[in-house]
Formats: sequence, structure tokens, C-alpha cells
Amino acid sequence: MNNIIEDDKPYRVGGLLYTPALNEKIADKIIEKKIKNLTSLVFCLEDSIMDNGLEKAEQQMKKSLDRLIESGAELPMLFVRIRNPEHMEKIHNMLGETERILTGYVLPKFDLSNADEYIALIRKFNENTDKKLYIMPIFESRVVAEQRNRAEALYAIKHRLDTAKEYVLNVRVGGNDFSNIFGLRRNKHQNIYDIGVIRDILVTILNVFSRDYIVSGPVWEYFGKDENDEWAKGLRKEIELDMINGFIGKTAIHPSQLPIIYDSLKVYRSDYDDACAIVNWTDNGLAVSKGSGDRMNERKCHIKWAEKIVTLANIYGIKD
Repeated sequence: MNNIIEDDKPYRVGGLLYTPALNEKIADKIIEKKIKNLTSLVFCLEDSIMDNGLEKAEQQMKKSLDRLIESGAELPMLFVRIRNPEHMEKIHNMLGETERILTGYVLPKFDLSNADEYIALIRKFNENTDKKLYIMPIFESRVVAEQRNRAEALYAIKHRLDTAKEYVLNVRVGGNDFSNIFGLRRNKHQNIYDIGVIRDILVTILNVFSRDYIVSGPVWEYFGKDENDEWAKGLRKEIELDMINGFIGKTAIHPSQLPIIYDSLKVYRSDYDDACAIVNWTDNGLAVSKGSGDRMNERKCHIKWAEKIVTLANIYGIKD
């Protein structure tokens, strides 16, 4: 396949599976490859852990990471979701050499109140080391939800992130946190885009960030064993809307969601054929050509789309 985007690591996050850091079985499940289509995983020390259980969760996470290092197994991308900048520095110091197993940190409620501290820390962590650590900020706070100054706040946040762009692997969004602000919740027959106030927030985030960053879709909170059940149909529909709007990848809260997310990142054969034709365009003076089926390819209009499609095909494959 063609290699188009030089650094495709942001596309490889895929379905990011959350697990509470208290999970004592997760290391063995990773080592024994019991979680299908696991591309990335985050040990959560924030919302999934009660305050009085935080210290125990931190110690269990350290045990899990040490177990993974000792195993020598092939591992997915691993992240830690901390609570705030002070907590991030504490975990960095606690992990010591164990931190080398991490791809990076997930930063909750990232906004102007903490951006400078987070950025200073990730710069510090990357000094004098050949193993790059990344950050994945989550936009989910009230300052982003508020309509009056939303665009201004997001552009100011982007300005901060741009100063450390080399360390930003993905930008993420907190659909449930935004919904909670308004006291709303979708059921498995609905999707996040049916909630108008949340849709508007997500679209503004995409407008500001998706040209320069990979932005991952919000979590889907329903799961089960049968991929033909309503929870799975709802997930597929929401991912379809995610991708047409510009999201790539999705946060997962249960392993049963991962195969559906992974399959959604595969590209259709017709899209792949057109994308290859566009990125390998033969310059005969024309910038338009008949594509697959009944659509037209335009080199100038579709090149960014084509590069994305070929990159996803390289990582996740092609489907008919």
C-alpha cells in the first residue's frame, strides 16, 4: 500500500479503551491477547476512581505496568489519565523508569486554566530522553460548553497547544461530560448528534482543531455481547456520523466495542481506489477524472481526504 502521511501514529490510537487503574486482571489480559482489536488503552485514575481509592489505584497501576514490562509481550499504546497537573507530576515521579512503557498521558478538562502547566510538564518529561511522551487533552469543561465565548476559548486553547504540537497525539472530547452540564443523556436508539447543544459544541471543536490535529469521537456508553443488538447498531450509526464530520477513532468503555470501532476505521475498496488515484495523480493538465462508480475525483479538492483514506487503509485495512 501507499505510504502517505509520514507520521501516522495519531491514526493508530483507534479505539481507546478505558480501564479503571484498580483493574487487577488487565495486565494478564493484555499479555494473553484476550482483548480483540486492542490498539490503545488508558489506565484511568480520574472519574472511574473514588477519591478514597486513589492511592490504591495508583499502586495497582504501577504493578500492572511493571508486569507488562516483565512480560516482554507486544503491547498496545498505553496511557494514564490523571486528574490535574499536580497529579501528573506525582505519577511521573512515582513511575520512574516504568514510565518508559507509556505512550503518554490523557489530560481531563483541558482548558486555559491548566494548559500552560500541562504543556510545561510534558516538555519537562521529554527532556534528556529518547522515548517521546505524548499528551491527549480532553475538551469537556464548562468553559468550552458555554456558547458565548466558546470559539474564542477554543482558539486560545489551540494557540497554547500549537506551541507543543509535537507532543499532542490526539485531541479528545468528553461527550458525557458535556451532556452532564445540561442534564442530558442519549439512549441506545439515539446518538450524540441528536442532542443539539452537544452537537454544536462538537462541531465547533472540529472546526477549530481538525485541520491540524486528529480529533477522536466521544464515548458510546452502551455495550453487550451480541454485535447485532441495538447497542451495536447505535454505535455503528454514531461512528458513521463521527467520521463524516471529521472525528477519527473513538473512546471505548468496554472491550465489546473495540471490534466495531476497528472495523469502522477500515476503508471501503471504492474509497481506497479513488484515494490512490488522487495521491498518484498523473499530471496531464487535467485536475478532474472519473472515479469509482458515479462520482468525480478532483485532485485539488480531494487530496487531504485521499491522504487520510490511504493512511487508514495502511493501518486498518480495506473492506468491500
